[in-house]
Amino acid sequence: MTWHDAVMSSALTDLCPLPIVQAPMAGGASHPALVAAVAEAGGLGFLAAGYKTADGMYEEIKQARALTARPFGVNLFMPQTEHADPATVEVYRNQLSGEATWYRTPLGETDSCSDDGYDAKLAILVDDPVPLVTFTFGCPRRSVVQALQRVGTKVGVTVTSVEEAQAAQEAGADLVCVQGIEAGGHQGTHRDNPEADGSGFGLLSLIVQVREAVQLPIIAAGGIMRGAQIAAVLAAGADLAQLGTAFLVTPESGAPEPHKQAMTNPLFTRTELTRAFSGRPARGLVNRFMREHGPYAPAAYPQIHHMTSPLRKAAAKAGDPQGMALWAGQGHRLARELPAGQLVEVLAAELDAARAALTQRGAA
Repeated sequence: MTWHDAVMSSALTDLCPLPIVQAPMAGGASHPALVAAVAEAGGLGFLAAGYKTADGMYEEIKQARALTARPFGVNLFMPQTEHADPATVEVYRNQLSGEATWYRTPLGETDSCSDDGYDAKLAILVDDPVPLVTFTFGCPRRSVVQALQRVGTKVGVTVTSVEEAQAAQEAGADLVCVQGIEAGGHQGTHRDNPEADGSGFGLLSLIVQVREAVQLPIIAAGGIMRGAQIAAVLAAGADLAQLGTAFLVTPESGAPEPHKQAMTNPLFTRTELTRAFSGRPARGLVNRFMREHGPYAPAAYPQIHHMTSPLRKAAAKAGDPQGMALWAGQGHRLARELPAGQLVEVLAAELDAARAALTQRGAA
């Protein structure tokens, strides 16, 4: 039985011939060229609208459409309704004053709007639809889901627990992106609860729990770098596998070169969840900035993101990975510097080989 036969009833089968999704990586990695290369190879590419203006998002959509006629998705950040204590933000600002001096750049302002241009982006996506829109950091209202579905867009929600998956189903979502704690970048939790930091579920366990709790197709995300891992998550109940770190190092990725090189640099041996760069838990390579500031960073997103943004940009410009947010999943040392289309082909071949091996073992 082929993958397509196995999930013929899935809401995802018309989006991509292969069960391989390129994760939306906010901050520039998910460049239209990467999205198009993945789509043309048979996977599902994703643009990341987070941290972009509505016009910036739309420009990238048009660029991707010019490069491929294949379907692709767009990921939005939900507006943040919980407000951090200004005093704790100011304490962290004072702590980072030495970083501002070192990189010769002022810290960013923290009174920026916290909705990430949400309404304007939704208006564009309803007026000029894309095949798939997913949401991170929360679940949209049913009315938002229905507005997108009326124009032919499938809607997905990033979830990190059974309860979040159930909320997505109740809102009418077409699918869920189940994110394990192994995933690089931000944890897509719907509520930012500091007391729960580091207590998330591993991907395989979470897939099984969500599969038994809701009747929605599943995109599985978290530390996936090889075709055999794709086979494992599909066997556990997922419909597609989403990879971020694996595509971050490709030539088409818009990630800064120091970030790409750090993935396999022996200097960076492990990842951790940290609030140091954004005020929300996110997994990255452990570097100087994370070690020095992570223990003191408050739960204050997106204020801390805006505050540290100039520092991270200055560090990238200086080629200094010790001051950058080196988002990476737990499998980062398995990264391969292949063109994105070739990487999709290699992953698909590895998936076929893994399934064949399992079939042979079952027949033995």
